[in-house]
Amino acid sequence: MTMALDNPVLLVVFAAVFFYVLYGVIRAAVRDAILQADEGRKHAGEDHNKPISQFRR
Repeated sequence: MTMALDNPVLLVVFAAVFFYVLYGVIRAAVRDAILQADEGRKHAGEDHNKPISQFRR
């Protein structure tokens, strides 16, 4: 009896599924970090979304 990973097609399928799940985890982590940073800026009273011209005198 051969192992499933001996078949190159199954190896590619397993690798594709692994990297797809990894992509989803990283994407969710980045999204949550961006939302957390926005909340922190809101509570600190900072607005980094203003155009640069508003900071000039």
